[in-house]
Amino acid sequence: MSIESYDPTQPNIQVTDKALKHFTKSLAQRPDHLIRLSIKKSGCTGYAYVLDYVEQAEEQDKILSLSADVQLAVSVKAREIAKGTEIDYVLEGVNRVIKFNNPNVKAECGCGESFTV
Repeated sequence: MSIESYDPTQPNIQVTDKALKHFTKSLAQRPDHLIRLSIKKSGCTGYAYVLDYVEQAEEQDKILSLSADVQLAVSVKAREIAKGTEIDYVLEGVNRVIKFNNPNVKAECGCGESFTV
């Protein structure tokens, strides 16, 4: 789904091949789970992303089927704040991390833990 065709009832979140491969491996160890993206108030600038492995989505979550094995549930708040976001899996220094490339972010704290839109 492209950003140009934004529908406010849909998450409009992209997941890179590297992130999908990471999620597929992680879910292989957690049968019957899916990934849930939510947002919480945190840090000095406002919000933080939360990725959890859950057995079922919450009632108002939207489900994105990323592959036959991977489903991403997106909370209502995350749909609002993370619209147009690309989720990637990257090497930073010596660590591999999930990276959120959110075009709506106006500022991030110095440690990268939180952001504001």
